[in-house]
Amino acid sequence: MTSRFRTLALAAAALLLPLLASEAHAQTSGTDVAPTAVTAGPDSAQVSTIVVPDSVRRTARLFGLKMTKPTKAGLLSALLPGAGQLYNGRWWKVPLAVGAVGGTVYGEIFYQQRYTEFADGFNARTDGDPNTVDNGPRSSLLRSSDEVKRSLNFYRRQRDSFLAYIALAHAVQILDAVVDAHLRDFDISDDLSLQWEPSVLRMPTLAAAPGVSLTLTFK
Repeated sequence: MTSRFRTLALAAAALLLPLLASEAHAQTSGTDVAPTAVTAGPDSAQVSTIVVPDSVRRTARLFGLKMTKPTKAGLLSALLPGAGQLYNGRWWKVPLAVGAVGGTVYGEIFYQQRYTEFADGFNARTDGDPNTVDNGPRSSLLRSSDEVKRSLNFYRRQRDSFLAYIALAHAVQILDAVVDAHLRDFDISDDLSLQWEPSVLRMPTLAAAPGVSLTLTFK
């Protein structure tokens, strides 16, 4: 039993190593590599691959430049939130992308206005000039300069936080458009079939051993 498991492990390694090597080559070279033949045994053949140049996948155009669809979707979303989702045909995502970026921008404007009001009110109270009066609709309601300063610091922190929220919301909707464009051409249907049958594993340095062959078919 132990030798059989060892034989199965060696067979799996012999099949996986060429695939991993071709995948690593694809990631480093910037091209798509698809293995077409992998065999193991006395009659083992060399792995053959099909290399797809990056230029072949540049089927989209933006401002006269040829680029891939994910690149175009990402650039559109970077220029205008929701444009990449619109390009991908995901209409229902457009309000989400616009709302996320627009909501954080609104929050930034809101806290900036409050910060400006309390900053002017604090300066009017502490500049030593009796002619300057705090006329802010909210800051003037506070009695002491310390209360105005605490509110000023609060609105400053909120304003700075919403700058980060804007960047995060913008980055997320760009990433969503790029990933969605990558997945547009993928078959994600549930029509899968799995077949198994007895098989014989043949290794160059070991005797033939019984095993099981599994075939997963995507339709």
